[in-house]
Amino acid sequence: MERRTFLSASLLGTSAAWAGANDRLRTAVIGTGGRGLAHVSNILRASNTEIAIVCDPDSSRMSKAASVILEKTGKRPQEIADVRKVLEDKSIDAVSIASCNHWHATGTIWACQAGKHVLVEKPLCHNFEEGRKMVEAARKYNRIVQGGTQRRSSGGYRKAIQLLHDGIIGDIYLSRWLLIGNRKSIGHQPPSPPPAHLDWNLWLGPAPQQQHHANLVHYNWHWFWDFGGGEMLNNGVHSHDISRWAMRKGLPSRISSSGGRFAWNDQGQTPNSQTVTFDFDDGTQIVGEVRNLQTPNDERAWYFYGTKGAMKVTDGGPGKPDNLKGAYEIYLNGNKTPEPDMGRLDDIDHHSNFFEAIRQNKREILQDDVEELHLATAPCLFANISYRLRRELRFDTAAQRFIGDEQANAMLSREPRAPFSL
Repeated sequence: MERRTFLSASLLGTSAAWAGANDRLRTAVIGTGGRGLAHVSNILRASNTEIAIVCDPDSSRMSKAASVILEKTGKRPQEIADVRKVLEDKSIDAVSIASCNHWHATGTIWACQAGKHVLVEKPLCHNFEEGRKMVEAARKYNRIVQGGTQRRSSGGYRKAIQLLHDGIIGDIYLSRWLLIGNRKSIGHQPPSPPPAHLDWNLWLGPAPQQQHHANLVHYNWHWFWDFGGGEMLNNGVHSHDISRWAMRKGLPSRISSSGGRFAWNDQGQTPNSQTVTFDFDDGTQIVGEVRNLQTPNDERAWYFYGTKGAMKVTDGGPGKPDNLKGAYEIYLNGNKTPEPDMGRLDDIDHHSNFFEAIRQNKREILQDDVEELHLATAPCLFANISYRLRRELRFDTAAQRFIGDEQANAMLSREPRAPFSL
C-alpha cells in the first residue's frame, strides 16, 4: 500500500477515530511477543477499551495472544498478519506497537496517516531521521502518540525528578547512568528457511533484504545493526531518558563512545560493553555505561551531581513492587540526608494515560509524548554511530546534522526497502 493511499485513508479514518474517542476505544496490538503480551494486559486493564485486532507476521505468536484475550474477555480478536490491512479498518481508534525496532517508524507513521493514535515502544526508531519523521507525522495528522519509556509514569521516578527540578542538590552539572546486566553468547546460526508460521517478507518489512537465520527471530535481532542497536538502544534509551529528564536536556553537541563485543566470539554485531559521553552546549555532561558481561552485581542506577550535593536513584529489585522503583538517596555536604516530607506520588497507568489523552484530545497530558522519546532515543543512536566510526562526533543541534562528517551524516538515515517506504 503506497503512501498516498494512507493519506487518503487518514481523511476517512479520522472521523471514525474521533467518534470513538468519548466512547469505547477499539485498539489493535501490533507485535505479540513478550512486550506485546504486556500491552495486551495493560489494555485489558484499562477502562472502556477493546482489543479488536492482534497483528504479527508470526501466526503462532499472534494466535497465542488472541487466545489470551479470548480467555480473559470471552471474545477472540481478529488475527491479521499485515499491519497495512489492520490500518484499513476505520473502526480502529488506536494501535499499540510492540514490534521489532525496525518496524516502529513505518508502523507509527502509517498509523498516523490512517487516522489512528499510537502507543509505540522504545526505542522510538531504528535511525535518527525516522524519529524526526515520526514526530512530524504525529503533529501533521494531529494524532496522540505516546512513547514507551514507562518510568515516566512511575511515582518513585517522578518524585525523584521533582526533587531534582526543585533544586535539592543545586544545579546539576553531571549525570552518570549504569546499565549492568549479564547476558550470554548467542553462538552462530546458519542461514535457513523461515518456519512455516513466519511470513519472512513481512517480518523484514522496511529492513534490507537478507536470508533468515535462527539468531534473528525472535529476540536476538537486537544484536544486529539492520534491526536493533545493541543494549545501548535496547535499554540504554530508558536509562538515558531519566538523566535527560532530570537535567531538562535536548540533543547533545558532542558525542564520544567506545567499547566492544568481548569474550563471546559469536554472531552478534553490536557491543556487549559500551561507554558514552554526551556533552551539551552549556558545559554539562551525561555519561552512560552499558555492560552485558559478568560482574559481581547487576545494577541499573543513576547518579546526579549538583552544586549542593548528589543523588543516587535505583531501579528497585527482584520482588519489589512497582511503586518502589525509582528509590533514591540524597547526599548533602557528603552525608546521606533524610528525604524531604513532600508526600508520595502514585504510579500512573501508562496505557490508561494514553487513552485519557485520546479522549480529552490533549497530548500535553501524556507522560511520554513522542517528542520526548525522540530526544531519549536519538543520543543512543548517536552513541552507536560514534562507536562504529571509532571517533568523536560533533552535532549541530540547530541544523540537526553532524559537523564536517558526511560518513556520520549518512548513518542518520537509510532508505526503507520497497514497498515499505515511508
